[in-house]
Amino acid sequence: MAEEILIVDDDARLSAMLSDYLSGNGFAVRQAPAALAGLDEIRRREPDAVILDIMLPDLDGFEACRRIRAFSDVPVLMLTAKGEETDRIVGLELGADDYLPKPFSPRELLARLRAVLRRRGGQAAGAERILRFGRLEIDPASRLARIDGRDCDITGHQFDLLVALAENAGRILSREQLMDMVRGEAFDAFDRSIDVHVSRIRAAIEDDPKHPRRIVTVRGAGYVFARRQDEER
Repeated sequence: MAEEILIVDDDARLSAMLSDYLSGNGFAVRQAPAALAGLDEIRRREPDAVILDIMLPDLDGFEACRRIRAFSDVPVLMLTAKGEETDRIVGLELGADDYLPKPFSPRELLARLRAVLRRRGGQAAGAERILRFGRLEIDPASRLARIDGRDCDITGHQFDLLVALAENAGRILSREQLMDMVRGEAFDAFDRSIDVHVSRIRAAIEDDPKHPRRIVTVRGAGYVFARRQDEER
C-alpha cells in the first residue's frame, strides 16, 4: 500500500504540482486548503506524513503544528516562505520534524520527506536492543525514550538524534556528523537547528537542562553523550 501524504497549503497551484510529483513517485496524496481542514483530515484518517505550510488563511502553520502535536505524532515537514532561522526554530520547538524554505525543488522535498519516513519506519526491521544508561532507557524498536519508566516528550527527529548520540556514547560528534546520521544527507555544519533539537532532548532527559551531564557540549567540536552522568569530558 502506498504511503499517504497530506499537503496542507492554500496555494492551489503548488499543492497540485506537489501532488502530481509525489503521486508520480509512488505516494498517495490528499490535500487540504487550510489548517482547520487539515486537522480534520488528520483526525479522520491519519496520514504517514504531513507537509504543512506556515502561511495559511485561518491559522498559521505554527499553531496548526501545535494542535497536531496535541493528538498525533505524525511526521510534519513545514514549508516557510521566509527561510529565516526564527521560523525554523519556532517550528522545531513546536514539534515539526523538518522544515523546507521556499522556493524549493520538488526533488529536495522528496528527499527530505523520504528521510522523515525512513526514520519513522526504521523500527520495522525487527526488535533492537534497548539502550540503558542509568535511569534513562532508549528503545529503538518502539521508538520510545523513558526516564524512570516515564515516556520522554520528544519528536521523532529528536529521538533519532538521541539514538545517534547514545549509540556513540563517549565519542564527540560534530553537528555535521549528527545531521548526516539522522537525515542521511550532508548539511551545513553551521546549521543551528541541531542545537534546538539537543536543547529539547536535554529538557526531556536531564535533571538540570541548563547544566547537562548526559549530553555535553564540547566547545568548538560538537556534542558527546556521557556513558555515565558523572563522566568527565
